[in-house]
Amino acid sequence: MQVCLASTSPARLMLMRQVGIEPLTRAPGTDEDAIAARAAAERGAELSPEEMVLLLARAKAADIAARLAAETPDFDGLVIGGDSMFALGGRVYGKPYTPEEATRRWREMRGETGVLHSGHSVLRVQPGQAPREATAVAEAGVTFADDITDDEIAAYVATGEPLHVAGAFTVDSLGGAFITRVDGDPSTVVGMSLSTIRRLVRELGVTWTDLWS
Repeated sequence: MQVCLASTSPARLMLMRQVGIEPLTRAPGTDEDAIAARAAAERGAELSPEEMVLLLARAKAADIAARLAAETPDFDGLVIGGDSMFALGGRVYGKPYTPEEATRRWREMRGETGVLHSGHSVLRVQPGQAPREATAVAEAGVTFADDITDDEIAAYVATGEPLHVAGAFTVDSLGGAFITRVDGDPSTVVGMSLSTIRRLVRELGVTWTDLWS
């Protein structure tokens, strides 16, 4: 069975490959900021981190499923969308984008524990049929070392790694040495919870091991 990852994230692709799945990858054309703003305007209040990551994961998966239906009408398989946000001290952090913001966040995070929220949307796509969807949000607590120095933060930010990842950190690369504890499925912090994806796949009537390449 085919699998398409609605993401070009190297970390998410690595996770899939580590568990024996070689997916197609497509970059969603979704405007995350516009989707979030529209949802907040419709409600009259900001969405919670759990609601936001699920909303964006669903939008990404739906975008790619629609594109596959138009471009590859014989696609028969699964489309997987995901989104992540990090919450610490009542504040929600997406990607920092700038070195200044990443540095500020790391100085705030050292010695603290936050929660990484990861939304998942899995669509069962079959020719001539409406897609069926299963969704879930996974969470993992992340604790940062309390002895991280300003020089270490500066060196890490200078690598560019934390600028384009939720929360400004990774657990599976250079940032991993600064994390002392993960409570929950560790793959959640990498980009998506593999155990959650497996459960959603089963809800759609697909056997996980049938996805192995």
